[in-house]
Amino acid sequence: MPIDLGDVSIFENIQIALAIVYKSAFVWLSIVTAIACFKMWVNYRRETYWAGMGSLLLEVKLPKEIFKSPAAMEVVLGALHQTADEGNWYWKYWRGQTRSWFSLELVSESGNIRFFIWTRKKYKNSIESHLYSQYPGVEVYETEDYTKDVHFDPAKYSVFGCQWKLSEPDPLPIKTYVDYGLDKDPDEEFKVDPLATSLEFLSTVTKGHTIWIQIIIRAHKKERVRRFFRNKKGEFKFSETYDDWKEEAKKQVDEIIAKLKTAKESGFPRIPTKGEAERIAAIERSVSKIGFDTTIRSIYFADKDIYNGMYIAGLFGYFKQYASAELNGFSATGWYASFSNPVYDWWKSKKNLPRRLFEEYKLRRFFFSPYRGKWFYSKPFILNSEELATIYHYPGLIATAPTLKRIPSKKSEAPSNLPV
Repeated sequence: MPIDLGDVSIFENIQIALAIVYKSAFVWLSIVTAIACFKMWVNYRRETYWAGMGSLLLEVKLPKEIFKSPAAMEVVLGALHQTADEGNWYWKYWRGQTRSWFSLELVSESGNIRFFIWTRKKYKNSIESHLYSQYPGVEVYETEDYTKDVHFDPAKYSVFGCQWKLSEPDPLPIKTYVDYGLDKDPDEEFKVDPLATSLEFLSTVTKGHTIWIQIIIRAHKKERVRRFFRNKKGEFKFSETYDDWKEEAKKQVDEIIAKLKTAKESGFPRIPTKGEAERIAAIERSVSKIGFDTTIRSIYFADKDIYNGMYIAGLFGYFKQYASAELNGFSATGWYASFSNPVYDWWKSKKNLPRRLFEEYKLRRFFFSPYRGKWFYSKPFILNSEELATIYHYPGLIATAPTLKRIPSKKSEAPSNLPV
């Protein structure tokens, strides 16, 4: 079959292109090598910096009575809003410094519920002092990592894990403790604490079953984003913007206001509905508080012979009470331990993913994850201090979960008139 000139031209163009790539290899290979070496250097410096900082796990044991609203946890979270560690370009790229991150954790082991905070060693005293000042009856202990002796064994365990994301843009808030009226410090019998429902579920976990919930946070700050993109005309352009949730909040408000344009038939602006007015007020209140880059992870595992899918359904319902139909809520994303997709099965991800689930959780890493960009990775979202205090705080007696252990008696200081 004869080959027309068009086909010959295509072959010639391919040959010319390959020749150009070959002859310019020393240029682009040098650039690629330099970028790879730079990334390796930064990763090495970061690992050295983190090793020098050290980390620890604090367990918080609750007193029998807590009369504080979740607003007290907002004060504690303020101590975790650390932006200075990163420093300038020298400290960031040469010394390997990064913004500090923290992990707020809830664990149910055979139904026994425990609260933890993972932190760098240098923040231990600050966190303890804030906890004692806001929750005078609590006891805070440096404890051994509960994940240390847990190693994934595919022959022994069945595992389910997922990450969570916001279902709407970041500035739209979830349903917070303010919406539940807890900011007014009502009497204990009149409180409606959404966390109490979550703790009740964790208390139903029976012997041999384990659920880990991890909330990793770091202070949010405005960051420069550089990117190439193609416009509607097909032209490649370069843009430099600042990724900030306040800009997104302004965009959301502007979209609502755009709907209130002058009506053609009346000639007057339309009055916002109650829902629209509340949406604008909620967005403005949300971005008025300090923000945290956030991710949430959940893991359920048990021996293969007792593994129960009922707990997976419970995990999906864990965050339901924080959802607002008009604003925001949580939805599960990526990072599942089992797939029905034959492509994933072919790559043996069913076998490898649970192991990575455990490694990621135990490292308490997300923003600088060794598996960043893999199948189960999702971008961080932004929660403000009010939202975080809603999903992680220390409840009062309204939380009646039977396996939530509390300190039986309240400590008091010795009388001042004791004989010396």
